[in-house]
Amino acid sequence: MFNIEEELKKLPDKPGVYLMHNDKDEIIYVGKAVVLKNRVRQYFQSSRNKSAKIKKMVSQIAYFEYIITDSELEALVLECNLIKEHNPKYNTMLKDDKSYPYIKVTVQEDYPKVLFARHIKRDKNKYFGPYTSANAVKDTIEILRKIYKIRVCNRVLPRDIGLERPCLYYQMKQCDAPCQDYISKEDYRKKIDQVIGFLNGDYKEVITYLENQMMKAAEDLNFEQAAEYRDLMRSVDHISNKQKINSYNQEDRDIIAMAKSQLESVVAVFIVRDGKLLGREHFHMKHGLESTKSEILNEFVKQFYAGTPYIPREIFIETEIDEAEMISQWLSAKKGLKVTISVPKRGSKAQMVEMARKNALTILNMDSERIKLEEKRTIGAVHEIEQLIGVPDLKRMEAFDISNISGFQTVASMVVYENGKPKKNDYRKFKIRSVKGPDDYKSMEEVLTRRFSHGKEEQKLLEDNQIDFEYGSFTRFPDVLLMDGGKGQVNVAERVLAELGIAIPVCGMVKDDHHRTRGLYYHNEEILFPPKSEAFHLLTRIQDEAHRFAIEFHRELRGKASVHSVLDEIPGIGPKRRKALMKHFKDISMIREATPEELAAVEGIPKHVAEEIYHFFH
Repeated sequence: MFNIEEELKKLPDKPGVYLMHNDKDEIIYVGKAVVLKNRVRQYFQSSRNKSAKIKKMVSQIAYFEYIITDSELEALVLECNLIKEHNPKYNTMLKDDKSYPYIKVTVQEDYPKVLFARHIKRDKNKYFGPYTSANAVKDTIEILRKIYKIRVCNRVLPRDIGLERPCLYYQMKQCDAPCQDYISKEDYRKKIDQVIGFLNGDYKEVITYLENQMMKAAEDLNFEQAAEYRDLMRSVDHISNKQKINSYNQEDRDIIAMAKSQLESVVAVFIVRDGKLLGREHFHMKHGLESTKSEILNEFVKQFYAGTPYIPREIFIETEIDEAEMISQWLSAKKGLKVTISVPKRGSKAQMVEMARKNALTILNMDSERIKLEEKRTIGAVHEIEQLIGVPDLKRMEAFDISNISGFQTVASMVVYENGKPKKNDYRKFKIRSVKGPDDYKSMEEVLTRRFSHGKEEQKLLEDNQIDFEYGSFTRFPDVLLMDGGKGQVNVAERVLAELGIAIPVCGMVKDDHHRTRGLYYHNEEILFPPKSEAFHLLTRIQDEAHRFAIEFHRELRGKASVHSVLDEIPGIGPKRRKALMKHFKDISMIREATPEELAAVEGIPKHVAEEIYHFFH
């Protein structure tokens, strides 16, 4: 049991970062301190000077943790990274932070791939970036694959070596076919090391290759192909960003100003490069009522430059910020050149800041109504649902639906909504394995058992420190479970959760005679809500989305005529072995009931694959 009073006594007299958690283990606030002992204690001391936001935050703290750093500057960097990673509820947040592209090399694999990525994950792979141009990143990945003949397939190697014929990329001489063992693991790794060398700044080999190809195409009078190589060279140049890195031009600057409303502000950034205004961007900041312009801009500058790939020599801001000197040191270290942060008082520079402020005000006025409507139909709708069913703090909702036609290839969908918005990265599709014929209840029982059993396994790995991040959408459990149906589906879900020892509220989304959502079935009673309410519209969207996602998956499978596609999920089973199994057993159900010995008796099915098939169905 975490005793806050006792833990406060143990706080060190050193700089660092502290993380406040609520009773759901969520990080609700991240802060930094010159002296952790003094700063963290202040939250729990009685004081009339605390803002309403801080008081509310403190009331929700179940426990805290801290990380000691060697300096306040290190604490600043760590604070920025943790805020970006965890998106804490009570920090002043940059709402529409842009995600810049990265190049990912999957070095944890025996035969790595080179991939496009939008976010860095703590998965032991290598990430390079961020870069400013997604198209340039894609072009560069294509170049690297062609030059070094890096694989693009999703085969699990070396396990799948020799199971299938090499793909088209091998025929096109763009892959060395490690899937056939045509290249040794050591030689393949040497190519990956060259790729990493390029991404670390050694561009000579790639540039030389492209120049030679361009000259050869020009000599052959193939000017169109020569132009393609020229464009690829430009993409490499863009990736290297060497002109900007080496630029000492004092006219590279960002101009930052803002317009503030009660709980939301717009920050405008004017981008000046080589003395020319190249563009302007605006960002929404979410904050408390008591937040000042200085505080908001201070947080914006930290979060914005933690994620943006290029840092200018000069940053002009509208008003003084508390941590300007320290942020300047941090940015100077990142850039490798002196970066200054200043507030222009007069002249053309001050006029530019005023122009940015007016721009932010215009956008704030234009967007305020849209933002209110968006929050009403998302967060507002969630609050209505909270009141309807009496469950507080709803954030994550999961909905499930079953789709089949006369029992053919029964599938299920799982859709996820957070804060009233779809979180499509967490959507999941399921092929029903154990149910014969059209039985929605049994199918739903299988799906929920798989979903939450998998989730418990991931949570156990997390607790045992065998993994240090939430790597799947199953790790996090929903605050409420929404079933596409009434009492029957709810009973199935509650039974599965009870067997697994999980407590989650379960609601059935009930439809009327016209197949429209009319209410929720919860705690053995039907809760109706006004047909024009935001809760009604949100639940209708969720139910329609779950149905759409399941139907879309079902059509996809039918379109491929994959009657036996459940076999494709088994490691080591390709078209040839699938055909042999179906020819021998005639029916999926007979394969499901076969022993490993009976499976191994099929021509072309090795003993280890027979074991895989048996364990898949059992």
